[in-house]
Amino acid sequence: QVKVAESGGGSVQDGGSLSLSCSMSEDTDSNKCTGWFRQAPGKGREGIASIDNGGTVVRYHDSVKGRFTIGRDNSASIVYLQMNDLKPEDTAMYYCASSSTWTNCLRPAGPRPGDFSVWGQGTQVTVSS
Repeated sequence: QVKVAESGGGSVQDGGSLSLSCSMSEDTDSNKCTGWFRQAPGKGREGIASIDNGGTVVRYHDSVKGRFTIGRDNSASIVYLQMNDLKPEDTAMYYCASSSTWTNCLRPAGPRPGDFSVWGQGTQVTVSS
């Protein structure tokens, strides 16, 4: 099955920007939908953005609409998450995950954790005020 690994986390000030990358390897053809998720201390895992394998179907959670952009470079097997206008409430561990089911990318409110079976180790994003 495909493997995924996140990179690009770090610490920024309120209003700053970061770009996260999700690199895929091995059985990349099995990746039909990629999701970005985050989990803050003491909270559940939240789906924030998803993109299908063709790069044409994208969804965002309301909390990040207009600030985050998801994209992919299939030639490099990478899915990106550009995060602008970051706020302290965006502080969390960020994860990417892969699903072999394309329709999991159609949820209007963004990806649901239970739909994804392959997960990375996560990358920390900290936004200070």
